[in-house]
Amino acid sequence: MAVVKSRGAFNVHREVLDEQRLEEATLLSFHCVSRCSVPRLKQTVVGCLPVLYWLPRYSIWEYGMPDLISGISVGIMHLPQGMAYALLASVPPVFGLYTSFYPPLVYFFFGSSRHISIGTFTVLSIMVGSVTERLAPDSNFFIINGTNVTDVVDISTRDLYRVQVAAATTVLGGLIQLVLGMVQFGFVGTYLSEPLVRAYTTAASAHAVVAQLKYIFGLSPARFSGPLSMIYTLVEVCSLLPKTHLPTLTVSSVSIIVLIAAKEINAAFGKKLPVPIPVELLTIVVGTLISYYITLHSSYNISVVGEIPSGLTMPSIPDRKIFGDVIKDAFALAVVGYAISISLGKTFALKHGYRVDTNQELVALGLSNMVGGFFQCFSVCSSMSRSLVQDSTGGKTQMAGVSAAVIVLVTVLKLGPLFQQLPKAVLSAIVCVNLKGMFKQYYDVIMLWRTNRVDLVIWLVTYVSTLLFNLDMGLGASIAFALLTIVLRTQHPQYSILGQVPGTELYMDLETHKEVRGIPGITIFRSSATVYFANAELYLEALEKMSGLDITKMIQYQRRQEAKQKRREKRAERRARQEVGQLEEGNEGQELEWQVSLGSLGKWTWDIHSIILDLSPTNFIDTVAIKTMKNVRNQKRIFSLVVEQLDRGGFFSESITKKHLFATVHDAVLHCLHHRGASSSLHDHECTLVGLHTGFESHTHISIRNPITYYGINC
Repeated sequence: MAVVKSRGAFNVHREVLDEQRLEEATLLSFHCVSRCSVPRLKQTVVGCLPVLYWLPRYSIWEYGMPDLISGISVGIMHLPQGMAYALLASVPPVFGLYTSFYPPLVYFFFGSSRHISIGTFTVLSIMVGSVTERLAPDSNFFIINGTNVTDVVDISTRDLYRVQVAAATTVLGGLIQLVLGMVQFGFVGTYLSEPLVRAYTTAASAHAVVAQLKYIFGLSPARFSGPLSMIYTLVEVCSLLPKTHLPTLTVSSVSIIVLIAAKEINAAFGKKLPVPIPVELLTIVVGTLISYYITLHSSYNISVVGEIPSGLTMPSIPDRKIFGDVIKDAFALAVVGYAISISLGKTFALKHGYRVDTNQELVALGLSNMVGGFFQCFSVCSSMSRSLVQDSTGGKTQMAGVSAAVIVLVTVLKLGPLFQQLPKAVLSAIVCVNLKGMFKQYYDVIMLWRTNRVDLVIWLVTYVSTLLFNLDMGLGASIAFALLTIVLRTQHPQYSILGQVPGTELYMDLETHKEVRGIPGITIFRSSATVYFANAELYLEALEKMSGLDITKMIQYQRRQEAKQKRREKRAERRARQEVGQLEEGNEGQELEWQVSLGSLGKWTWDIHSIILDLSPTNFIDTVAIKTMKNVRNQKRIFSLVVEQLDRGGFFSESITKKHLFATVHDAVLHCLHHRGASSSLHDHECTLVGLHTGFESHTHISIRNPITYYGINC
């Protein structure tokens, strides 16, 4: 084999390679090279604890100050978001602070991303809230006065049980993530496409807003659960609007206006500021001071946060009886939390030039949730707003997360009681304003309408199903529908007849490329999808339609010929002396009958002597597809990385061997022409490659066995 390079092009001269020769060539040059330069035990430990890789190399002079500044900025964001998102989870605000402290410390040791901020997140908080309110509704905690049941709720008992429900859900979700990570199931996040995730988070934000309406308007609507619960809740809130508590609405409205205006100023002058203005923290501080000095709670009956205990809680095991009731919700939390974190982690990894281990991220999130659950935390994942702040303020490593956790710790230990007079309406305003970015995702509908209608349908179905069926069932329905679209698209792929690009070994669609020329006597058929049980029959029908041949009649005829051949062999055994003459006469008759039969099979029959099936998109093959390929045969020409699957499926036989497999379409074409004795410039058994490969041959290199299947039939 010789390679000559000139002017950006290259010429390769080689013989036509069938599978047997290709295997001989690759086996001769095959040798095993160990890629492990460190002991296996050390590599395993470092893989499980990424902190052992980067912490010994940590430069305090280079990274210390940026991480400290970034951590303080993120920690300041943790405080209001932790307390606000605790309302979404339907637990007391202090547990939002716990959630902002313990999980980031665990992720520091096990996480592989250097820039994401682990802690509370809107979507997961509202998912946890749907579980806690379903299993611990207010109606279960009415105070009993003697023999009478009052309409007064025992808030402390209710909140205590809701914390247990949230912790049990978090521990179970973390366990699911941990197990998935240990069995190398990190690819599970790929089943959540970007349109699906964005539509799901958009619908979840709508749930979050509806859940906060009672705090914004100062209402006490009834609690609904199950399908259409959001619709029922919205109708209930609207019916109670005449009873709106005006002082609470005033606090909510002023807070929302101030937050929106301050965030717009932040956005306008953000590049000129060394760090973003902590708008949310300032709003909480000012709101607490006003509430304390004006006595909003006692004078105007405005609901406030209430008692915030100082100090940390002791770890405890959640009630195991709850696990059975929350397993579906825990799985949904595990998948959604991982999908959000890994997508954000990969974004920052690509920006800063390092790699995020998908399986290790599952393990890290699982351990963060499990440990956090034992300390009464609710489910966590990465937050886009905090992660962006951590990156924009110069954060280099997860030391920034530790610095943020220290800020939260100081607040929990010393400053927590100062926020007891904070109105809940202020926290609800923070939640609603922070959802502004998710509301912008409604523009996805316009973008997807212009670019991809299938993704648009996935977006709409996900959004509607999540709104109507709640977050857990909505997620399941959305994933099922997305997978269904994949099946439907593989059932109706694009079929094409290929021709040769003049002067090259490239083969393109004859209909879409005017300069492409067909090969006389050869039909090259290609499907854009994998051939398997769902589309094998449709593939055969398309082949018949586009090639002009009735494959069914060919198969029936071939079977008749095989039966006749068997009868001839039996007669030949009885008449051994006349065997040679009878066989020759039979072969002549068979060839003549074959030609006559082909004459009724299509308008191209007399011109076509070979059909090549290009199965480039095929990455697997099942037994139904194997049977289809075995039916469409006279003499076969195949090459593929699915050869092993074909072998296990019983595809190969004495008449179909690996000598009939070829590395490229061009190899198959040359062999077919040579087999028929064609007189053509393509008849030369040397292959010339010019320039860079394009089209469906873009990944083809003659020195590498590529995942392409070519299937040819000599008629």
